[in-house]
Formats: sequence, C-alpha cells, structure tokens
Amino acid sequence: MASLWRRMQYRFDNLVSRSTSALIGWLTLTCLGAVIPMSVLLVRTDRRPPATFTGQLVAVWVSVGQTLKLGGAVGSPMYVLTSVLLALVALLFVSTLVSLITTGLNQRILELRLGHSTVLEVRHTVVLGWSDQIFPVIAELVSANSNQPRAAVAILAPKDKVEMEGEISARITTTGTTTIVCRNGCTTDPAVLARVSPQTAKAVLVLPPGTDDGDAHVVKTLLALNAPTPGGAGSDARTGISTRVGTGSSSTGTGRKWRLGAGTSSDSEANSNTGVDPAGVVVVAAVRDTRNRLTATLAAGPRGRVLAVDDIVARLLVQTARQPGLSLVYQELLDFAGDEFYAVPAPALSGRTFGDALLAFTTSSAVGLLRADDTVVLNPDAETTITVDDRIIVISRDDDTAELEDATSFIDQDAIATATARATTPERLLLLGWNRRAPLIVGEIASYASTGTTLDIVAPGDDATMRSAYDSAAEQGPLEVTLHCADTTNPSVLGALDVPSFDSVIVIADSGDAPVGVLNSAQASPDVDDRALVTLLHLRAIEEATGREISLTTEMSDDRNRLLAPAREGADFIVSGRLISLLMCQISESPYLAALFEELFTADGNELYLRPATDYVRPGEEVAFATVVASARRRQECAVGYRLRAQSAQGPAYGVRLNPDKRKPVRLTAEDWVIVIAAA
Repeated sequence: MASLWRRMQYRFDNLVSRSTSALIGWLTLTCLGAVIPMSVLLVRTDRRPPATFTGQLVAVWVSVGQTLKLGGAVGSPMYVLTSVLLALVALLFVSTLVSLITTGLNQRILELRLGHSTVLEVRHTVVLGWSDQIFPVIAELVSANSNQPRAAVAILAPKDKVEMEGEISARITTTGTTTIVCRNGCTTDPAVLARVSPQTAKAVLVLPPGTDDGDAHVVKTLLALNAPTPGGAGSDARTGISTRVGTGSSSTGTGRKWRLGAGTSSDSEANSNTGVDPAGVVVVAAVRDTRNRLTATLAAGPRGRVLAVDDIVARLLVQTARQPGLSLVYQELLDFAGDEFYAVPAPALSGRTFGDALLAFTTSSAVGLLRADDTVVLNPDAETTITVDDRIIVISRDDDTAELEDATSFIDQDAIATATARATTPERLLLLGWNRRAPLIVGEIASYASTGTTLDIVAPGDDATMRSAYDSAAEQGPLEVTLHCADTTNPSVLGALDVPSFDSVIVIADSGDAPVGVLNSAQASPDVDDRALVTLLHLRAIEEATGREISLTTEMSDDRNRLLAPAREGADFIVSGRLISLLMCQISESPYLAALFEELFTADGNELYLRPATDYVRPGEEVAFATVVASARRRQECAVGYRLRAQSAQGPAYGVRLNPDKRKPVRLTAEDWVIVIAAA
C-alpha cells in the first residue's frame, strides 16, 4: 500500500494537472486557509487586543487585507467593497506587467541559451561545424592568441549551445585571453551564418563533419559564405566575408553580396567605421575525398584554402614510414607551442643571396622566400638574389625572435664532411589494415619505390580490394603488391609474417566507410582505432619476443587513443584529426603556408628529410650548428635541426631538436640524423 506522502503527492499532481480556473480556486482557498487563521492568531496575541468581538473581526480583516495587498480599509460596506475591487484591479494590472516583463526576460534568456543572438566581434576567428577536430582547433587558436591582449573564437554548429560550451570547458582547461562564443544554427544557411559575423572576421575555418555527405556539406557551407542575404546595403543581415560593390549596386540591389577577393575603394569606405579589411578574410576548409577538392576550392573563392584530408594523411604516412621520426618534426612545426614557420621582412638582406640568409640568423632557420605576389619559393638556389620586396621564410620561436645576427664566424670548415653516394636499394614494406585512404597510401608508396620494392598488405578483403591495391600501385611506379586476406588482430597471422624482417610497417585505422568487401557491418568497430590498438599490442609482443625493433608508423583518428597505444616511446603516430586541425589553424594565421605545406607533402619538389649526420659533419666532433648549416648549403639544402639516436626514446622531444641556436655546439655521431629541407 502506498504511503501517505506518496498519496499526497499523487493528489497534488492531479490538482496541478487540472484546468487553470480550478487551479486558481484551489490556490485561493489554500491561501485563505493559511492567512485567516494566522491573522486571528496575530490579533489574539497582540499586546492590546480589541476588547469586543466586532473589534477583533475588524482587526483580523485589516491583517488579511494588508497581507493579501487588498488594503484592509475600514468603513461602510460600500467603501470596503470599492477599496477591495480597486486593490484587485491594481493587483491584476501589476501582475500582468510583471508577467510580461518576466516572459520577455525568459524569452531573451532562452534565446541566448539557444545561441541565436549575433556575435559583435571584429578580427575574430569563426569556426563552422562540429566534430572531434573542434577541440585541437580551439586549443591551437588559444595558443596562437596567447600574445594578444584580447581575442575571440566564434563557433557555429547545429548543436545545443549549452552542450557545446560544456564539452569545450571539459576538454579545454584554460582559454587565456581568448573568449569562446558558441552559436547554434545551420552552417549552410546564409541568414544563420550572420550570427557569427564572418564579414568582420580575420579567418573562417570550415570543419568537415564525420558523415558520408560531409564533403557536400562543406561545399554548401562555402557557397553560403558567399551568398547574398536578405536586406539592403545598410542591413545588418550580412553574411559574407568580403564585399564586392559595383557602381550604384549598393543602392539598387535587394541584398548585399560578400565575396572573397580584392576589395575596392567602396569597400574601404563601407568598413572604415569597423577597421575591418574585407579582402583580408581567409577561409580554410577541409574535405575528405581528394576528388572533391576542386569543387570546394571553386566554392571557397580566390582567398579560400581547401585541404584534402585523405591525400595529406596518406602522403605524411608514407613519408614518415620512409623516414622514422618525421612525424615528431611535423608535430613541432604545426604546434603553435613550439617553433613554426614565419615570413619576416629583412631589408638588410636586400641584394644579397639566399645562401647568405641561411647564416644570417642565429636563433632562426631560413628555409625560403615569400615573394611580393605571395608566391612561396622553398629552398631556393643559394645564389638566388633577395629583393627588397621579399620576405624570408624562417622557422622560429615567434615572429619577433627572427633577428639578424651573422653566424659565419662559428663555422668550422675542417669539420665539414663530404657525403658519399648511396646506391638505391629495394625495400620490403608491410601495410596492416585497410580504409578509404589505403589506395592513396599504396599509390604514394609506389611513387617513391625503387625497382624491386615489395609491399605486403594484410586486410580482411576480397577481389575488389586486390584490384584497388594493384591499380593504385600500377598508376605510380614499379611496386610488387601481395595481398593477404587475413585479420590483422590475429596474433598467428602476424607471427607467420616475420614482421621484424620488413624495412617499414604501416598500421592504419579501420574506417566505417571502408570499401565493400573490406569490412562488413558485423566486423566494424564502434571506435575506428580499436583494431589498430589491438594490432599494436601484438606487434609490441613480437618486438619483446624477438628482441628486434620494428620500424613502425601508425595512423589513428582520435588523439586520445594515441595515449593508449602500446608502442615504444618515440614511435611515429599520424593522428589524422589532429593533423588537419593543426594545419587549418596554421593556414588561418598565415595563408601562404598552404602552398608551403602542399610542396612539403608532395613527392615532387622539396620535402623534409632526416639524413645521416655523417653526410654533413665528421662524426664525434663537437661543432657549432652553423657548421651543419654551411655543409647543407653546399648540398643545396636547408638544415633546420637534428635528431639524436641516444635520446630517441626520451620524451617529450624524443631526440628531435628543431631550429637550434647556430652558435651552440653539438656532437653528432654516426647514428644521428640531420633534419633538412631538400629537393626529392
């Protein structure tokens, strides 16, 4: 049997669920039932209570009237009745006014909580979309803005504003001087885009959603950024990011169109009150499928920068597999917390050669030139003349740390070594796993492969997988491909392969959108990194059992899983989501870096290499790093750092030293590497 308290709760719930009139009646009776007895008690306990019963009734009435704000007037019946009616009318109007004010405030608070108000910021960064990439993007933007007195990041996504703010505060512990503003809405609606004021932003980042139609959504968002919105030229409902105003167009059109591109004099006048340069807004977007990059680039406009996620990840995976430790170098270059690329003016070097610039900075490393037309020339010929309009592209701690100081006096000419030519040898490579990027990875391997190089692929697949692997290899170069249709998480499969005998092993994360025949729905994991983690666990056991180190490069989707990975200290990991996030942030701050990284990631042109230190200086001798730079200059290379084998398993740098002071001595052995930017 239900308790008395439960029965009372049940009766109260039934009462509240009734009509408004019934609820008002019950509340009135309840109020009178409490006020009248208490008023009688007050009158009876008064120091001088009325002597007569009539006097006591009048005193009770006065107390009830004052308590209920009915006045409690005393007089003739008509006078009392009129005063009560007047008090009820006043109470009705005051209550209505309070209700209207409360409703308006509640609606405004609800609107703010829904994230539908407009962001009134200038020179802020706009992030459109929501995925796991949002957290490294915010973290990097906060780091980039650390030297700014005030900065803002506005996020627009089809997600509850309070929920977004909660997730961000849980993952981003401190935001420094950067204010994070969240707004709810569809990123493909031009009117909704106006909520984050992209037209006054310095950069707009369009994140790819993790859905099958993610690339199409990115293209639609880019089109929405350039679409006209309702309202005249003076309307606040402007969406786009840079204006294009023709003669008389602002007064005759039904909407104002904002485009990426060079602004006119009218643009400057229209925005002189805000200090915003519309032509300076940069849009950075990412698409997964390389085939959609051209479409997205057309939608983004001339100042747009579009990254092809699958292509970049595949290139960097292969480059790192060929050069262990390269992922650590890129991590340092892409992270705002370390050394990164800057373009600095150096008028004092005008008329001199780029070879002179290599040794003109002691605490920065020159790697190229940024021409007046924003053309990037990476690792130019040492005899290239620097013009007055050129800026020097350097790797430096910050843009204000690139100070001219000649380092030629620290060169030890006697310690410079002459590199011996090495014959190209075939390699044995192993690819464990398969996803949508796998054909690109095979193609990249084939583009680097020398004659006789072999690639073994272990993946649960069928004939379609076999044909895809063969076609990708045949398009690029001489590569012999062997497919093993097996489960990479099966220890007996890995044991039969003799994994330590391979020159390089690549483990890639499975993907929910893998080709038909590669993974069926029963095999698919809720976390795409799960199978890679299990594979790494077995590879670690093989290393311990054989006592042989495996040259391993692993792709993962979630950076948090990297901390769980059972791999040795200093192993190479390419975390695709974090990698693209870092790239987008770097390009949003310096748009010319899009062309620079495009060249670094491509097989043709200049790349980052880790080459034996013995090619540059005599092993075991203590020399200033300026000597290494001078030796690399003779080889038409830019030396930017080194990696010490003895410290390769010691975090956090794992032996990598990027942009060392050219004046400080270093002792490089035959097992160490020099990090250079050089032609392929």
